[in-house]
Amino acid sequence: MKTKLLTFFLCIILFSTTFSTAVTIQQMPGQKESQDHPFLNDASFDRLIAMLLYIGHYPSMSACIINNTTVIWKNAYGYSDIETHQPATTQTIFIVASITKTITSTALMQLYDQGLFQLDDDVNLYLPFPLRNPNYPDDPITIRMILSHSSSLTTDPLAYHWFNYSNPPPIPWYPSPWLQEYLLPDGAYYIPEIWDATHRPGAYMQYANINFDIAAYLVQLLSGQPFHEYCDDHIFTPLGMTRTGFRLPDLPTDDVAYPYLFQNRTYEKLPHYQLLHYPIGGLMTTVDDLSCFLIAHMNHGVYNGTRILQNETVTLMHTIQPPGNIYKNFHYGLGWMIVEKPLRKNVYIGHSGDIPGTHTRMYIDQADNTSIICFFNSDRSTNAKKFVSLIIQNLLFLKAEHLT
Repeated sequence: MKTKLLTFFLCIILFSTTFSTAVTIQQMPGQKESQDHPFLNDASFDRLIAMLLYIGHYPSMSACIINNTTVIWKNAYGYSDIETHQPATTQTIFIVASITKTITSTALMQLYDQGLFQLDDDVNLYLPFPLRNPNYPDDPITIRMILSHSSSLTTDPLAYHWFNYSNPPPIPWYPSPWLQEYLLPDGAYYIPEIWDATHRPGAYMQYANINFDIAAYLVQLLSGQPFHEYCDDHIFTPLGMTRTGFRLPDLPTDDVAYPYLFQNRTYEKLPHYQLLHYPIGGLMTTVDDLSCFLIAHMNHGVYNGTRILQNETVTLMHTIQPPGNIYKNFHYGLGWMIVEKPLRKNVYIGHSGDIPGTHTRMYIDQADNTSIICFFNSDRSTNAKKFVSLIIQNLLFLKAEHLT
């Protein structure tokens, strides 16, 4: 009943422009106003988003819309720190959770472009320990399987601890020897449930964060650099992402959004935290910075004249990889989700992310090469919050249609 009432209430809001809420606004010059849908005009749209954030218990949102190689709209709403009334902006730094996987896959595929490996190579050609599913000991696990979540590693059990680690990388015992202790049957943290007992490697896709711990370790082994340094040197610096990184001490902490939980009708402020498994969900960045990275993926691997990937490699990453099974209503490429929208007859390429106190979305609409990025400093812990974030994503794409 509550969900039905919320749905009804949101439908009313979508067609109303009478709400009055204070918002922090950053407008782009020369925006085209919508004549067909008045609620997409800037002032009404801002009020609508602010009301949705209130309903969804999201303290703030930072967002942008991109068409081809240009940011055509950006804005921020609410507070990155409720207690001090610090307004969010598109320069506010958020921890972006699993959007990080698109960075990790890009780093590894840059080394693919250099000819340092082939996608169907057995990972044991490069790892210093033998990696096999104990249930299928004769089946190789390939790099393609790792990047497409089809390695036969399962969804992460409770033993996979990765929150609230206080120290920034480099971490002496991560990724090695932690990976060996977690993945190998004689390891200190090993439990049999981490391996699929019914599907052999390459036969079935199931989302498992641990795949991208392995991918980041491969970057380190193949490049000779710690993963965070490699990303700084080969992705963030070339793209001018000056407010992006995996190390909180390297960033202006006063500009980092605080994560919040909403429970018992109140906000609980979490401290700034870093992840032990930072290559799978620990990236900290801004909407402005991440737009540079996303434009490179939308523009055949090039941003502002700087190439970070070959065109063919970008296409490969955005293509459903074998076996292409659907996992929770989406496919997967190489580090990128591929979500089919049958009602809109569109395909979205990108990623979403959730960790305590954070929810993020970054998607490209292939039909017209437009994209959206939105960061929230609270997670999707309830059905209401999930529904609101999805509505906001759809509203951003609808606004994109009327700005192009």
